[in-house]
Amino acid sequence: MDEATLRTKYRALSGSLTERSRRLWAASEAMALGHGGIALVERATGVSRSTITRGIEEIGAGSNEDLPSERARRPGGGRKRTAEKDCSLLQDLDALVEPMTRGDPETPLRWTSKSLRHLAEELQAMGHDVSYALVGRLLKESGYSLQANRKTREGAQHEDRDKQFRYIDRLVRRQLRGGAPAISVDTKKKELVGDFKNPGREWRPKGSPEPVRVHDFLIPDQGKAIPYGVYDLSRDEGWVSVGIDHDTASFAVNSVRRWWKHMGRPAYPDADSLLITADAGGSNGPRVRLWKYELQKFANRTGLSVTVCHFPPGTSKWNKIEHRLFSHVAMNWRGKPLVSLAAIVSLIGSTTTTSGLRIRSEIDHGSYPLGVQVTAEQMDKVHLKPHHFHGEWNYTIIPSRGDQY
Repeated sequence: MDEATLRTKYRALSGSLTERSRRLWAASEAMALGHGGIALVERATGVSRSTITRGIEEIGAGSNEDLPSERARRPGGGRKRTAEKDCSLLQDLDALVEPMTRGDPETPLRWTSKSLRHLAEELQAMGHDVSYALVGRLLKESGYSLQANRKTREGAQHEDRDKQFRYIDRLVRRQLRGGAPAISVDTKKKELVGDFKNPGREWRPKGSPEPVRVHDFLIPDQGKAIPYGVYDLSRDEGWVSVGIDHDTASFAVNSVRRWWKHMGRPAYPDADSLLITADAGGSNGPRVRLWKYELQKFANRTGLSVTVCHFPPGTSKWNKIEHRLFSHVAMNWRGKPLVSLAAIVSLIGSTTTTSGLRIRSEIDHGSYPLGVQVTAEQMDKVHLKPHHFHGEWNYTIIPSRGDQY
């Protein structure tokens, strides 16, 4: 048999041969060829001389008879896995990936990107013979995967956190039963105005994404947009004032004032009270004097008794406006550059849901300087009545027409 014939024969069989059957087949062919058979089989098939020789020894000794037909080698045979040969490899890898849980806060990668290559380099420096590919396989086998951060921690919880939630719910229900308005207010994240990348995707012709700027640097002539929202808890309606100056308490209360003028008063013509639920921070925080002073002026002008209930610190995500209004606005403008204030107002105003959400939006061109101080004399004019339960979070401002502001 010549070399070409042997090569053709091997190619026809190689797809169905296992490691052991390939070794034994090559050995049997070499034995059948006689003198020079090993060299001829090696050239024709690429099977090494040592493998063919070992196959001949196995055939001669009959050692293959005690192997099950489905096995390629004896149990425990073959090259040992690196993790089996290097007993401390997995332990050192765990210490690099999860330093705090492994009790090693001083690990070299505590403040470094934990890429596969960085992990491999650190393990090599410890004396381990590993590649980044092996590190990736070991991580997967150990139950690790690539994961992003998840917002779940709310910080330290106040002991009356749940009681405040129940208190707010009770007041809102009572307000709505009486046919009076209850609103949720908050400021949305400030947005750069211009042709900047906006997270998300939208349908466009294939291969033609909308071009935007590479860097998110403020365009002085266009500035930032500051959306302050008011959400009507009963009517599933909202108002968003898009400010262009600063997010102050004056801006916040003016947004409530504009909502009342355009949406609130027409919907509640007989109302004599207003309930506001708000976060515990920002321009409408419970410690902001200007917030309360401006609310007093609003109450005086409208004749409404204004009750404010603040969510406990660290629980802003429970504010209804976050997931009933702002989340839908974010979905509506995903993937769309906010190229102008007019575009922002249009995108907010066109936001709807299947449940019937309706939003009105306008630009607030007003000036709201920072650092406005409210004096003690001015605070004396605020007719504020703290509630018996956590008066720092829950209070009512009574209108007064006699005071001058």
